[in-house]
Amino acid sequence: METAITKSGKTFTGLVVKTAMKDTCTVTVERYVKHPKYKKYFKQSKKFLVHDAGNQAKVGDKVVIKETRPISKLKRFIIVERVAGKQAEVIAE
Repeated sequence: METAITKSGKTFTGLVVKTAMKDTCTVTVERYVKHPKYKKYFKQSKKFLVHDAGNQAKVGDKVVIKETRPISKLKRFIIVERVAGKQAEVIAE
């Protein structure tokens, strides 16, 4: 997981796992965390609901998401660009 903190919010890189809702997709973001006691690294993942205007993202695409104002009760991120997939392109900037 790549995290960059700018004045406009955090950005994450994740994988689209679900696109069943209108203008929304679910993105899983994985990160490596070191256990405080045992010093072993393990993966932790978290799912975010992301605003996807026009339903352009497909399941399996690797995307960059950015924090934004609340769009709905659970959506606080938008898709900035599609990194990998059939049509990798910049969506909104």
